[in-house]
Amino acid sequence: MTAPRPPRVGILLFDGVEELDAVGPWEVLAQWAKHGALGAEVLTFSLDGAPVRCAKGMEITPTTRASDVGPLDALVHPGGPDARRLMTDDAHLAWLRSAAEATPLVASVCTGALVLAAAGLLTGRPATTHHGALGELAAADPTVDVRSGVRFVDDGDVVTSAGVTAGIDLALHLVARLDSPAAADGVRWGIEHVVPAPA
Repeated sequence: MTAPRPPRVGILLFDGVEELDAVGPWEVLAQWAKHGALGAEVLTFSLDGAPVRCAKGMEITPTTRASDVGPLDALVHPGGPDARRLMTDDAHLAWLRSAAEATPLVASVCTGALVLAAAGLLTGRPATTHHGALGELAAADPTVDVRSGVRFVDDGDVVTSAGVTAGIDLALHLVARLDSPAAADGVRWGIEHVVPAPA
């Protein structure tokens, strides 16, 4: 009997991506991949495989390009200033729809939800985004049940998170789903993403 393939998670990168939207989930997921028992694989990719320049100037060279990613168990679409540009990029939206059909779980961080909405992936679903973009999410698709005041919203095969640092909470939730709550707690402890006790 063939052993199940270890889980694979891909994080999309694009010019203008918010650094922490991508790197926050990467830290969580890479910690899980390195220390977890499942042998998970986490990779970054841009559509063409080229390095990207992030919103505040950081440059990141992705692991690969979209066409070479292979099967994923989860896809993370970050946000950032240029996420709004992607909302009207027909080629990007077509790619995203195709990727969503082939991927069991699609997640967004921050204004990445706006792109998911533009691609039609949030129609009739509950979702959230950065608190400053909740109105834009409602305008992008009026059928979305926009949730405010939450760190993330899990609607089965689509999970959306609030802004920036909420992507860390989203990624911990993905670890819990793809592995176990205990594995997520181990990562949380490893990166010290805990609420400190009062002094």
